[in-house]
Amino acid sequence: MPLGTLVIWEDAVSFADEHLIPLVDAGLGNSAYLVDLGDSRALAVDASRDLRALRAAAERRGLTVAFAADTHLHADFLTGALQLAAGDGAIVLASAAGHRTFPHTPLADGDETDLGGLTLRALATPGHTDEHLSFLLLDAGRELGVFTGGSLIVGSAARTDLLGVDRAEALARAQYRSLRRLSELPDETPVWPTHGAGSFCSAPPGSERTTTIGAQKTANELLAAPDEDLFVARLLGSLGSYPAYFDRLAEINRRGPALLGAAPGLEPLTPAAVSALLARGTHLVDARPVAEFAAGHVPGAVSNPLRPAFATWLGWLLPADAPLVFVLGPGQDAAELAWQAAKIGYDRLAGRLSGGMNAWLADGGPVDRIRLVSAEQIGARSVLDVRQQAEFTAGHIPGATHTELGDLAARTQGAPEGAVVMCGHGERAMTAASLLARTGIRGLAVLAGGAEDWAKATGRGLEEGS
Repeated sequence: MPLGTLVIWEDAVSFADEHLIPLVDAGLGNSAYLVDLGDSRALAVDASRDLRALRAAAERRGLTVAFAADTHLHADFLTGALQLAAGDGAIVLASAAGHRTFPHTPLADGDETDLGGLTLRALATPGHTDEHLSFLLLDAGRELGVFTGGSLIVGSAARTDLLGVDRAEALARAQYRSLRRLSELPDETPVWPTHGAGSFCSAPPGSERTTTIGAQKTANELLAAPDEDLFVARLLGSLGSYPAYFDRLAEINRRGPALLGAAPGLEPLTPAAVSALLARGTHLVDARPVAEFAAGHVPGAVSNPLRPAFATWLGWLLPADAPLVFVLGPGQDAAELAWQAAKIGYDRLAGRLSGGMNAWLADGGPVDRIRLVSAEQIGARSVLDVRQQAEFTAGHIPGATHTELGDLAARTQGAPEGAVVMCGHGERAMTAASLLARTGIRGLAVLAGGAEDWAKATGRGLEEGS
């Protein structure tokens, strides 16, 4: 149905069903949105630098992105707004308070943008960041929905400590006022957040990505807080650690990330070329599944299996200013890996080992191994749990020591020799073991499974608390 000034949507849900396309990045826990404006043009909200899904959705509908709106200076991914401006001629809409240094339409509280029938109104909702905006989508003054970015999210509100712990409380108080402002919208107003379950910018688990104002009034513990002090205590008390790369991406997004002239990729490299790069300090990342890495890998390689969470751990554990070489297994997609790296600003990709480990072995390259063990095989060995604090507190193997994977590099001196490393499924544990092995710690093993698997196999209970 074409949209225009004479089309008044009585049902915001039907509008969303027909014209709103959520684009979920399960790895980062975020959603971008593509809005079909009904005249072969579209609005993109919080698009990342990896525009593959967005462009595919636009192509299916025959759309050109005319507007690209960012709710805030993202810390967990590079914005795709500049790429949309360059490729589609999109007008970039963003907060004036963000002081971006690239061409955009700077918006302040209450500013409205005519989308060609629909209207986008900027609402200042600071808290997650200082310059945060929510975008209220209107049709002839009626609320069709609100893009809340990192303000009101399903079951919570986004974290307020990204600008430093010294700012966290003041921003939490701003977040309180922002959520109260959004709660004044009609109960039936759809809420389209950017951050969701799986994002380190937010806390709660769950599968729902969108909601309504009324649903959040009922179910959101933060929104139900009777006063500002309790809201602040609840929000700050829910915050865990976050990836190290968050501390640098917001500034890159303020200046504007480099445009991609072509799709990122990985150049094939011979074993000799890889060896030469490693000798010059290049980091080697092995993206194969855990079992393949355990069976044999290049000494010094960091295990980071190619999966939805690949980008998070790449950005948390590997430097952005050093070249990276990768090992992939049969059937793994080098282009997917390169895009995962690009969306968080990792552009120094030296290439991939051509032929994988088979080529390395055929060339006589050295090999290390890390044993996978079952729960029954742990015995009296020390256990190192590398899950997040909340996961460990909820239930862990009795006597296990705990260091979050993200903190491990700074605490390797305290890692027990010959320990069994564990997480929830094995991926993070193998990453941790590979990092420890790089420091010279030997005899490590990785639990194939997690704490619940151990409890089921042994018939023993898990220990709660820290």
